[in-house]
Amino acid sequence: MKNELLLIIKKFFNEIDGLKNFFPPINSAGYPFIIIFIIFSFLLSIFSDFLGWIGVILTIWCVYFFRDPDRVIPKQKNILISPADGKILTVDICKSPKNFSDSENDEMCKVSIFMNVFNVHVNRIPISGKIIWLKYIPGIFLNASLDKASEDNERMIIKIEVSKGKYVYVVQIAGLIARRIKCDLAENQSVEIGDRFGLIRFGSRVDVYFPKSLKPIVVPGQIAIAGETILTEFKLNNSK
Repeated sequence: MKNELLLIIKKFFNEIDGLKNFFPPINSAGYPFIIIFIIFSFLLSIFSDFLGWIGVILTIWCVYFFRDPDRVIPKQKNILISPADGKILTVDICKSPKNFSDSENDEMCKVSIFMNVFNVHVNRIPISGKIIWLKYIPGIFLNASLDKASEDNERMIIKIEVSKGKYVYVVQIAGLIARRIKCDLAENQSVEIGDRFGLIRFGSRVDVYFPKSLKPIVVPGQIAIAGETILTEFKLNNSK
């Protein structure tokens, strides 16, 4: 029933040419929310035109939030790109988090990207490889811009094997408003750089950990674009 409803909603949006021209593509995860906002706006309009217009504005914002624009993936080989849109909070060397059981106490380079409610929230694979494991960690919902959000907030950890003995970790972190992490990956799955793999609803953060021997080419305060901004060059074992 749920899948049938999603197909009906998707067909509805695809057939409205005006909406397609006005808005960029919409991620399918947003369809149920948009329909709820439309119904809510209609109900508000019954009581008051003013409330109805507020509902319309909120519906437009909801559509905008779930936008899923195409991105131009860099053609260079052996690069690590940003998995998320947003402001880079930190670029630092730190010990790997305690939940990285096979890399605990190893020093790694960490890049944190904060997504506010106006950023695109669709996440993309930062580098081609193989998913080794996924680990969901329950937690609280602090402001995702705080450093301790990396350790205390609800999060999903994704380990990607880039080459033998070289790994990248991507951590989806729920924020103060975000209460839902969506990750469409599976263990042992092969992934390609720039592929969409999930999203975090309504404000959040993504941390990327990679070997400290690699030099980051981004700085705190820089605005990252998922699928386009290069974080570092990744030297593989078979690189010449």
